[in-house]
Amino acid sequence: MAKYYFYVLKCSDGTFYGGYTVDLEKRIKMHNTKKGAKYTRSRTPVTLIYHQAFETKREALQAEYRFKKLTRKKKEAFLKKGALES
Repeated sequence: MAKYYFYVLKCSDGTFYGGYTVDLEKRIKMHNTKKGAKYTRSRTPVTLIYHQAFETKREALQAEYRFKKLTRKKKEAFLKKGALES
């Protein structure tokens, strides 16, 4: 069974980046070597602060979409409830 992940990174400038992947370790490494998303390239190093596994790609993408629609304040509240790191 493949796992799909929604994840949140904290960038060096304090902003958050939400994404989707099937391999968390590889994806974080890509972000930190400036080969990931355009948004994170100038904001390295990034730190994984939240991730959630899903059974389907659709569920992971929906979680990413919902997170990206939140205001900064609501993102902080969401992360405070389940973040790996503050």
